[in-house]
Amino acid sequence: MSLDGYIDDASPDRLRLSNEADFDEVDELRARCDAILVGAGTVRADNPRLLVRSPQRQQRRIDQGTTAHLVKVVLSASGELDPTARIFTTGDAGTLVYVPDPVHAATADRFADRPDTRIIAVGEPLDLATVLSDLAERGIERLMVEGGGAVHTAFLTHGLADELRLAVAPFLIGDPDAPRFVHPGTFTNPPARPMRLVRTRSLGDIAVLHYATDGSTP
Repeated sequence: MSLDGYIDDASPDRLRLSNEADFDEVDELRARCDAILVGAGTVRADNPRLLVRSPQRQQRRIDQGTTAHLVKVVLSASGELDPTARIFTTGDAGTLVYVPDPVHAATADRFADRPDTRIIAVGEPLDLATVLSDLAERGIERLMVEGGGAVHTAFLTHGLADELRLAVAPFLIGDPDAPRFVHPGTFTNPPARPMRLVRTRSLGDIAVLHYATDGSTP
């Protein structure tokens, strides 16, 4: 995020907040996880692939008996996603899309030609605890949550994040129409229950902060 808490600006072009060293570290984090999760808004705005970029890390995963890339997970309240988006057409581990019960049938029809994408109903409204339970039953032990703001807010207000890695870019955006790291909410780490700062360091001009949300050392 920027120094003033934004994860993008309000222009149609994606703002680059990280440097190559930060991108590489995030790639290593991805390579050590079982799945990666984003919200539908991120899919529409950024059209991400969510792949492990390094061929060496891909090979390491294969040598460990898993796929080269992570399982991809999308949360969508409406189910209105483009089956041709890159998140659904790249990688080798498939994609899981979690939607509320009322839109499950229509979403499944939309993805009928994408057998590697599974559409899963998780209540009304979409229930995060059910999502995580389903992922655990599928063998997902370590989940990386990459946003955007609505997803960050949901995990942090429900107390469902164990660790927070925050990379802070050395500039300000100052546009109230730009998306923020989190939205307003009642969080499980208010001033009376702060997170524990585990580590701080710099990657060039990027400051990287690691927190444990329960106050312990991850």
